[in-house]
Amino acid sequence: MKYADFETIMSPERMSRYLIATHGDTNKAMTLYRANLHLSQEVFTVVSCFEVALRNAIDEKLKVSLGDNWLRDAILPGGIFDERKFPETHRKLSKAYAKLLATDSYRHSQLLATLDFGSWKHMFANGQYHATGQCLLKIFPNKPKSTPEMQYNNTYIFNELDKVNTLRNRIAHHEPICFTHDSVMVDTSYILNEYQKIQTLFMWMGIDSRALLYGLDHVQAVCKKIVQSNEDK
Repeated sequence: MKYADFETIMSPERMSRYLIATHGDTNKAMTLYRANLHLSQEVFTVVSCFEVALRNAIDEKLKVSLGDNWLRDAILPGGIFDERKFPETHRKLSKAYAKLLATDSYRHSQLLATLDFGSWKHMFANGQYHATGQCLLKIFPNKPKSTPEMQYNNTYIFNELDKVNTLRNRIAHHEPICFTHDSVMVDTSYILNEYQKIQTLFMWMGIDSRALLYGLDHVQAVCKKIVQSNEDK
């Protein structure tokens, strides 16, 4: 495809960053754009697997203490996610539950699947963490023990999950991830740092991420290719 056609489809505003980064070389700008898409696909695969693993681990832990339909029960009168205390959590759950009821398709697994990453992140916010029995840190049996200098508590986990959530949303909203933030400098260090954090969280959960992502995870290889292509200019 000619660059003019490519730019018309993707928009001059979107392509300007790639064009500046490649010093006006239109072919390289298109190649970099495609490389960013490839990297986004690779990272999203890893994030998606982590999201499913996280929500399933949370679900299994809370089923033990709160019952097999704990999500539905949480928003019923007297439930742990009382509307006055947790308006946003209650709103999201109620909306998802009502939609399933309207189509006569409620199952706990269906309700579980409708919630976004932000919902699972917020299970480690102080309010939700206490409401669910302060037990969710147990899904990270291999995390380091807290010290006076470093607390690996629910707030720490919340903040780490928030970074993963931010990355997920950047990709979902089609933001470029092959640049240094808010610049035209090609740099994959942000992605590699976030990638390593996800690997660490997998390890803390007792999950062998290499085995889980076998044949799926090419993030490091794609990052290396993008950097090498940029250095070859």
